[in-house]
Amino acid sequence: MAPIGPVPPLVLRVLVLACLLISTAYAQCPIYTNYANARHEPFSTGRWNLSSMRPIPPCRTFYSEDMEREVERIKGVIVDPDLFRLFENAWPSTLDTTIGWKGLSNVTEKEDGQMEDPAELSFVITGDIEAMWLRDSANQLQAYVSLLKADGGKDNSSLASLFRGAINLQARYILGDPFCNAFQSPDESGIPHHSSQNSDKISPPYDYFRVFSCQWELDSVASFLQLSHDYYSATGDWEFFGKHNWTRAVTKVLNITQSMTIDSYAEDGTWQHTPYTYCAPYGGTPINDCNGSPHRGNIGLVRSFQRPSDDSCIYQYLIPSNMMYSVALNLSSSIMAQLEPSTSQPLTARMRNMSTSIRTGIETHAVINDPIHGPIYAYEIDGYGSVILMDDPNLPSLLSAPFIGYTPASNPVYQNTRARILSRSNPYYAWGPAISGVASMHTRPGKPWPMANIMTILTSDDDDEIVANLKWLVQSTDGLGLMHESVDAHDAGVWSRQWFSWANGLFGVMVLDLEKRRPHLLKMGFQ
Repeated sequence: MAPIGPVPPLVLRVLVLACLLISTAYAQCPIYTNYANARHEPFSTGRWNLSSMRPIPPCRTFYSEDMEREVERIKGVIVDPDLFRLFENAWPSTLDTTIGWKGLSNVTEKEDGQMEDPAELSFVITGDIEAMWLRDSANQLQAYVSLLKADGGKDNSSLASLFRGAINLQARYILGDPFCNAFQSPDESGIPHHSSQNSDKISPPYDYFRVFSCQWELDSVASFLQLSHDYYSATGDWEFFGKHNWTRAVTKVLNITQSMTIDSYAEDGTWQHTPYTYCAPYGGTPINDCNGSPHRGNIGLVRSFQRPSDDSCIYQYLIPSNMMYSVALNLSSSIMAQLEPSTSQPLTARMRNMSTSIRTGIETHAVINDPIHGPIYAYEIDGYGSVILMDDPNLPSLLSAPFIGYTPASNPVYQNTRARILSRSNPYYAWGPAISGVASMHTRPGKPWPMANIMTILTSDDDDEIVANLKWLVQSTDGLGLMHESVDAHDAGVWSRQWFSWANGLFGVMVLDLEKRRPHLLKMGFQ
């Protein structure tokens, strides 16, 4: 290669100035929690004058050229300026703002005395909380599956590497604290840890400087399997799963979920504690020594102490989470089948058998006859005949059953369930001039979650229903141009969480889905 000649003084000054500007921008990157709470120009040119909310490029936490090209392409697809601004702000949110750290694990010694190769690690925060939820991080990354492609396992800057890092870190978390749902940064990151100790009473105990939250949510481990299959289905890279601790983590998941299928009573009639118990002084499950109400065991279903919204279950057979876990087991078993010898596949068989058992349990015990809507899926049951008939807006939900792959939207039981959820028959349905949809006890009744409106669109073939929900989403951001956790049905200026990356990503997924299924709707105005 020929040597580079002297740089002209003017060019040198420009380069130095550019470097100074970039370094200054990095040094002055605002805390996004604060940034997302204020409006920034340029505003969209539509009626709602939505803020521009992407950080400047030097302050973004991960760069994907494919994503940038896709955002630019969609600019020519969406006619309404406010709807496009929502997409432009929301879909990139996880990559722009929540990749807290990416790197390699420390080298450790394996059981056979050999040295473990460094593993890619990705610490993905949920947004305004600096912790990594198994559920949230899996769904945040799922927003980019359409861009995911194989990279040969060697490109540490690729989207595929980001997925592999998240899978590896989730496997580490599960092996360390399998009943917990949210975690602090890995030691390798150098990010300071702070005690997350609270007044909840939880067994088994955990390290408050390693774990952020230890709520047993079945959908958390289901999300680990979902993320694994998302990566595998897009890249075909099954060899990756044999390199580190994925098989061990799946074995742990199978063991703990099997342990949470037990009856509340042993064969001799004595009371049995579940392996995990939880009590909270406010809104928790303090009855029966923190076990909750009695449950009939061995009916194919797995108990979950918390819902995806973090509220405690009333009855612990949470049907949407069982739906998701059944699907995730079946899909990810195809990875395990590649890793196990074809003549003997014990883990593959366990995964598929449990998946089938859960589905049988749902269809046998969780289909209830509603006097208005006919056969519907219950939200929670206890196996003794007690049921909760409602839905919660966070995912997985009953509304999301087709989206998570449990059943076709055409299933009559699902259609009946959906009709009830999206009506005043659902005790947590809320309506008003700002937005109407499914609310949650987590943020109090009367405050729909935009995430549920997005899911309504994703499960609908009715143009009128889709348009109505798109209008609610566009008009309910309080001018910030991001998806909130919840919005007061009567006042769009009253909301919770301005930085909820998962909801933002799901909004982008919905827009890309509409382009395929209902492209004419993206040519409409929502003014």
